[in-house]
Amino acid sequence: MIIEPRMRGFICTTAHPDGAAGNVKQQIDYVKSKGKIDGPKRVLVIGSSTGFGLASRITSAFGSDASTVGVFFEKPPAEGKTASAGWYNTAAFEKEAKSAGLYAKSINGDAFSDEIKEQTLALIKKDLGQIDLIIYSLASPVRTHPKTGVMHRSVLKPIGEKFTNNTVDFHTGKVSEVSIEPCSGDDIENTVIVMGGEDWKMWMDALKKENLLAEGAMTVAYSYIGSSLTEAVYRNGTIGKAKDDLEATAFTITKDLSDIGGKAYVSVNKALVTQASSAIPVIPLYISLLYKTMKAKGIHEGCIEQIQRLFQDRLFSGKDVPIDEKGRIRIDDWEMRDDVQAEVEKLWNEVTSENLAELGDLEGYRTEFYRLFGFDVDGVDYAKDTDELVQIESIK
Repeated sequence: MIIEPRMRGFICTTAHPDGAAGNVKQQIDYVKSKGKIDGPKRVLVIGSSTGFGLASRITSAFGSDASTVGVFFEKPPAEGKTASAGWYNTAAFEKEAKSAGLYAKSINGDAFSDEIKEQTLALIKKDLGQIDLIIYSLASPVRTHPKTGVMHRSVLKPIGEKFTNNTVDFHTGKVSEVSIEPCSGDDIENTVIVMGGEDWKMWMDALKKENLLAEGAMTVAYSYIGSSLTEAVYRNGTIGKAKDDLEATAFTITKDLSDIGGKAYVSVNKALVTQASSAIPVIPLYISLLYKTMKAKGIHEGCIEQIQRLFQDRLFSGKDVPIDEKGRIRIDDWEMRDDVQAEVEKLWNEVTSENLAELGDLEGYRTEFYRLFGFDVDGVDYAKDTDELVQIESIK
């Protein structure tokens, strides 16, 4: 079939397998170009099919020659219907890993469930014995709690009062004012249950109970803080409460792992174009201005550059892992530089629909968005017939 991007609001409902493969190959080539990392050899990535999770799996495998197990929840292809982007990303990753002689197996299902945890633990026990590094990179709007069976939905809302600020429709480039009503009822509690640290700890408890954690095992979960421009709807909003819970959980897990010399960290990462961030009011405009500023200063990073630097310069540098006053790794350090934030704030106060193309990097934003789904990737012939029925080798 000829595969083209089909949009429904802020979601692309199609994905291109050849574009996904090209995207994965470019990330692998980048990691290989930066040299070897004296890092982990047996890695579990929970949420491994897109974004930071995929970049973590690629960096582990092609930076440190690690065996990797990836867990994700993606839609497989059907006749005349494409798979989700993460499915094609994983198929391409496994193919590249096999060619390089690297172990790579994947499990597709709800990572919040006991069933998927049990499947994953059984696979690790059978094939790898123990794990050195666990990356926790789930980004789901809903969670069915495995103990109660209750489905919880997260919300992205301010706390206390209505939030009003500018945003942009990245399809049209129209800058407009948006208002978000404050949270109510159980919104905060539900968001913490979905996006906080409980499930991360459940994974670590299950691995430890089955003696699947190697001596000195490390686990890292990903978080975001961001700018004063976005804090009312993000860090000081419902999702911020979930991130606070995630960060507090790192200390609990570290305490639990003390007998094996293990450590849990939260890495605060840079703002990047993701499926989730594209749907958050204010964030697309902020990212467009941020990209313009960081590219002008020569310090822009995408997912793979960010995670490769996290592994090489922070987690596995051979020195103590540098942390801030709250115990977090700050790989968002370039985004949060005073000169960067001052420039973004200046542009924010000047930007309109008419001058956004000049002041911001909306084209870069759009390109990054479409690349998430395998479109706009260099070297791919999008006019040719493409086999949509690409399978993941370890899931056949």
